[in-house]
Amino acid sequence: MSTMNTVGRPTTPNEVATKPATLTGGRGLLQNEALIFEGDGWGKTGVDLPEPKGSASDLGDLVRKDPIGLPGLSEPEAMRHYVRLSQKNHAIDLAIYPLGSCTMKHNPRLNEKMARLPGFSDIHPLQPMSTVQGALELMDQLSHWLTTLTGMPAVALSPKAGAHGELCGLMAIRAAHEAKGEGDVRKKVLVPTSAHGTNPATAAFVGYSVVEVAQTDDGRVDVADLASKLGPDVAAIMVTNPNTCGLFERDILEISRLTHEAGAYFYCDGANFNAIVGRVRPGDLGVDAMHINLHKTFSTPHGGGGPGAGPVVLSEALAPFAPAPWVVHDADGYRLVEREEDEAAQAFGRLCAFQGQMGMYVRALSYMMSHGSDGLRQVAEDAVLNANYIKARLSDLMSPAFPDGPCMHEALFDDEWLKGTDITTLDFAKAMIDEGFHPMTMYFPLVVHGAMLIEPTETESKAELDRFIEAMRLLAEAAKAGDVDRFKGAPFHAPMRRLDETRAARSPVLRWTAPEGSNQAA
Repeated sequence: MSTMNTVGRPTTPNEVATKPATLTGGRGLLQNEALIFEGDGWGKTGVDLPEPKGSASDLGDLVRKDPIGLPGLSEPEAMRHYVRLSQKNHAIDLAIYPLGSCTMKHNPRLNEKMARLPGFSDIHPLQPMSTVQGALELMDQLSHWLTTLTGMPAVALSPKAGAHGELCGLMAIRAAHEAKGEGDVRKKVLVPTSAHGTNPATAAFVGYSVVEVAQTDDGRVDVADLASKLGPDVAAIMVTNPNTCGLFERDILEISRLTHEAGAYFYCDGANFNAIVGRVRPGDLGVDAMHINLHKTFSTPHGGGGPGAGPVVLSEALAPFAPAPWVVHDADGYRLVEREEDEAAQAFGRLCAFQGQMGMYVRALSYMMSHGSDGLRQVAEDAVLNANYIKARLSDLMSPAFPDGPCMHEALFDDEWLKGTDITTLDFAKAMIDEGFHPMTMYFPLVVHGAMLIEPTETESKAELDRFIEAMRLLAEAAKAGDVDRFKGAPFHAPMRRLDETRAARSPVLRWTAPEGSNQAA
């Protein structure tokens, strides 16, 4: 990353290294910002309120006797605090976010504008259905798009995340087996070694025992091992396709056939649907249930602990067991099926109190309608093209985990190329921070040693990809040239230096404590 000197040309790295440290801790436009609890705003408030009339005696013994323990900030102080913090973080609005398996794509501002329209942003789930017909129609249209794109007859919108969707799918599978009188017999779920960690966790949460399925040398499900473990005690298999190695499961039809012959159901982890949307319909592959991460494929916000959505599409065999509620359209307009004594007699129950995340539904449908069916097909094509471009440009310096043939939406490298350098995947990732890039996903999937999983998504231009690739190539060349100090001490230019990650994991400090004798402690 270059800076500008007084005559307007970029400052060289050597010039940066020789400049003295600042006296305040700030660096140019990057302000040194303390924790909000370390400020001097104790005992003040940013809002003037009139003295209360009368007494507070009606509160009884609930009247506060001690300081509230929160700093007081004016509006400029609060605004500056969070803006300064934002400058210390990477963001998709700043540069490429190459996390593999996470699909950190740009969120179009059109989606945000639509989600803030009156009638979507200010409705309440307890309103009479006659007053929210537009919202119900939007949910119905979203359901139509999802079932059409997946080739599945039914969808449950209410799951609020991918793992929540997995829970939904497996509970529908359990309900279907119980309806056939096989609930006490089918107690196993088969999961490949390269699956997302939530797959076995969800299966165990539902009460199944998890049996691991081996992987072939080319990164795909070992069909022979799968066939040997299928039997009358298996409830389902959980396969991610395209899988976590960034590869399409070429034996998917055989996997489906074997599963159904054994009387089990095929759960597909749809986390990577963005690689095949508009080109392949999971229903045509024999899938019985699949969650769709709206943030991955349909550009709703990802991360930050905010609201999410993981709708689950279901096959004809599982559709009757879908959780309530769902939208129907009849002569009286749109309505929600919610009660078991109505059309939801076979529903396994509910997953949440209401209907799910309306803001995510609006954003996802806005994305779908603005792209159209042909545009969504291009989403998959561009995501795959970008990943293969990165793989092709880096393969001469770095070692692809599965070099034969193209990848899908993400390029996976191992650490074979770092052998003999005394540099680890973690060291390389830390050096990427100094160059202004967020690191790729590290050490995942576990089936690849020292994994470096890169997913560019379809939203990155060739220019941005080239900028990222050039940085990766320069770092790879430096590693091979023996420039160990560049990596072992990195990051040098980040607001914070490298943490003791082992200590942070074993002895995390989760709460700020005021120093003894300070005003805050009092």
